[in-house]
Amino acid sequence: MSDSHALQITAVDALTPNAVALTFEVPENLKDVYAYEAGQYITIKHQLNGKELRRAYSISSAPSSGKLTVGIKKMPEGTFSVYANESLKAGDVLDVLPPDGRFVFHKDTQPKNVAAFAAGSGITPIMSIAQTVLESHPENIFVLVFGNQSPEETMYFQKIQELKEEYTNRFFVQYIYSRARENDALFGRIDTSTINFVVKNKFKDTAFDAFYLCGPEDMIHAVSDTLKNNGVDGDRIHFELFTSTDTEDTMAENLEGMTQVEVILDDETFSFTMDKKKLVLDAVLNEDIDAPYSCQGGVCSSCIARIKEGRAEMVKNQILTDGEVAEGLILTCQAHPLTPKLVVDYDDV
Repeated sequence: MSDSHALQITAVDALTPNAVALTFEVPENLKDVYAYEAGQYITIKHQLNGKELRRAYSISSAPSSGKLTVGIKKMPEGTFSVYANESLKAGDVLDVLPPDGRFVFHKDTQPKNVAAFAAGSGITPIMSIAQTVLESHPENIFVLVFGNQSPEETMYFQKIQELKEEYTNRFFVQYIYSRARENDALFGRIDTSTINFVVKNKFKDTAFDAFYLCGPEDMIHAVSDTLKNNGVDGDRIHFELFTSTDTEDTMAENLEGMTQVEVILDDETFSFTMDKKKLVLDAVLNEDIDAPYSCQGGVCSSCIARIKEGRAEMVKNQILTDGEVAEGLILTCQAHPLTPKLVVDYDDV
């Protein structure tokens, strides 16, 4: 697992009354370690009230900017998000893991038309992707559909306006507000009707090469299903959840017995015995093995490992493709062992 490093915050900028952008200073000797692709995230580790918190936050700055910036929205019952918005300041230092994530835009020598659907803080990785798409080819077009409660609660509103001015004929935004009526904005939420209005009406003459979706689970499903109903191939639809609905772990109650587990991490092998009713990642962390993780809810991809021996089954999987699962990849935070022995490799992913 890649080690975290202490990075100093150089700026804390208010994005809305309930969201801030944190920019970190990356020392010259760590530039390669913190190099990232548009759409990736970093995981912040922090001790708060005697407990270690790990939170994944998408990078909003573009790789070309030379900056490392994340956006953090204050959540009603959040812990670190509240702390970040109310207490952090320039000069503070946080432990930060290197960039990770598979929700990325890869530059191409051919022109690309890209559409993105984001809700709330789901805009954070889209900002990095949009900037990268627009600057990577002079013919690239980017369409953003962005849902919020109101203009005041719209993260990166000013930066989006600047992109509109800089790329007048190639960057287009459709705002949607659920609690405000504004000129040139739709009222409501991102649903089938608004998706069809954008794709089949407003931009009906634009052939999109890729779609990037980021937001809550119900929005992701609505956009993905509507696009597929309109004939869009699934491999052109990329998504990242920032929240997921809770799934009851009914699998655990039907499992009995123990499993001998071997964990390969940083070229070391650790062995222990676990109850099949437990999740693999929980058991690994209970053994004080410093496995990679962040959300522990099946939303990020930090805890992916490859099964080398045995079998395991996931309670839910919203990240790995069927092909990746067939190759032996699992989200260890969602996986129960099914066999007397299980060997998982965090290095081979």
